[in-house]
Amino acid sequence: MKRIGVLGSTGSIGRNTLDVISKHPADFSVSFLAAGRNVALLKEQIERFHPKLVVVADEEHAQRLKELLESPVAAILFGPEGYSEAARFSQTDMVVSAIAGSAGLMPTLDAVSAGKDIALANKETLVMAGRVVLKRASEKGVNIIPVDSEHSAIFQCLRGEDPLSVKRIILTASGGPFLNSTREEIMRAKAKDALRHPNWVMGKKVTIDSATLMNKGLEVIEASWFFDIPVTKIDVVVHPQSIVHSMVEYHDGSVIAQMGIPDMRVPISYALAYPNRLNQHEYRLNLFQCQNLTFLQPDYQRFPALEIAYRAAKTGGTMPAVLNAANEIAVEAFIAGKIGFYDITEIVEKTLLRHKPMSDENIDDILQADGFARAEAKNIIEGIIN
Repeated sequence: MKRIGVLGSTGSIGRNTLDVISKHPADFSVSFLAAGRNVALLKEQIERFHPKLVVVADEEHAQRLKELLESPVAAILFGPEGYSEAARFSQTDMVVSAIAGSAGLMPTLDAVSAGKDIALANKETLVMAGRVVLKRASEKGVNIIPVDSEHSAIFQCLRGEDPLSVKRIILTASGGPFLNSTREEIMRAKAKDALRHPNWVMGKKVTIDSATLMNKGLEVIEASWFFDIPVTKIDVVVHPQSIVHSMVEYHDGSVIAQMGIPDMRVPISYALAYPNRLNQHEYRLNLFQCQNLTFLQPDYQRFPALEIAYRAAKTGGTMPAVLNAANEIAVEAFIAGKIGFYDITEIVEKTLLRHKPMSDENIDDILQADGFARAEAKNIIEGIIN
């Protein structure tokens, strides 16, 4: 039985992970659950999965959780130290890294350093510190299995193939809620409009990123690290049906695609069971219901975030970390109604222009660049508001 720890158990990926685990009790058990402030849901998860360790955001929520629980778990931790201790928990075989945003980097790195295999849903880990994380994983003999549907698809399409035979990777993008909207309509969009994703049920931040196509830009950077391929060999196509999750083109002209219904429990199950596959008949694709599969070129005029991300990736160093941090701050401001939709990419681009890239070989330099970008983005937002 594989012992699974979940970083971000109350988020979308965390909930889906626990759903997969619940359907395969002979294969998996839960060693720890790390959440944020949703202690009501965490309480339900604790009572159902009986972890030996749980973590919440701060001491206040730790106390609140203790009051909610009828029978306490072995330990309730809180804060960054708590997430770090959970990530290193000795009674864990695999850690699902599903904390949203840059907050997931350090716990994931701690888990890698402790020799835990990783099911990686937190793309920011590799976007910010791909060189550091993959070097540490190599030193520790750790497997990092992708959970993002696109990277899981590529991972499967590459299995058993010679990396030298790969011509390019093709990431698919749904196009988000504004695929058929004009630039003028997008300009007037509010957060509630951007959060109406046509295919996927995701957290707020990643849903907004899908609307801007920044999510796809971050995935390009992540794929470059994951599969050791330059960004110049990674293309993006818009595929509104979200049935083909990504493709790999080989030098002989063959294109291998991975297909499936748009449900995150499919790639999650693959990551948890790897190198095996679980029997999940309820998630099977009915080909007769997807007779029209379309593929479109991205529109960089309406969705400039993708081109900005490519530029940051090509510059390298700490530039992707700055891209990610500035975007996180800008998305928060958009959700709060402080800025407009296109202000997001404007803030990111201005922040990138103010940053002098440093080497990405040192985690302290990466975190310093992250802090710089957050402060700069907030200053730019204040200028927009005032």
